[in-house]
Amino acid sequence: MAVKIRLSRMGRKNVSRFRIVASDSRNARDGRFLEVLGYYNPQATPKEFKINTQRVAYWIQKGAVINDTIKTLLKQDRFYEKLEGIKKGLSEENLNLSRLPDRKKRVKNRKKEEAKEAK
Repeated sequence: MAVKIRLSRMGRKNVSRFRIVASDSRNARDGRFLEVLGYYNPQATPKEFKINTQRVAYWIQKGAVINDTIKTLLKQDRFYEKLEGIKKGLSEENLNLSRLPDRKKRVKNRKKEEAKEAK
């Protein structure tokens, strides 16, 4: 059984919220899952998410494959730095690692924006 750590969509139409789950790769996106590892709300400002780092580390150790979106969230939460500190015997509170700020989006119509600024 190949385990993936990925997002499972929740919420109503146009109001998306996601659970971060460990599930069998053969199951549907919103189908059966093994464990809920956290949540992600992309529509909040700033984006809000919470991840159970101990359980994610457990599933990675067991060979779970991580989705690209989850990798980005883990990097933003400084998960890998926390994991190294925990392996060295430090607790999460002693590490003093704060979450990185959200990435700024690029303007899609850059040429139009530059034309407006030139006028």
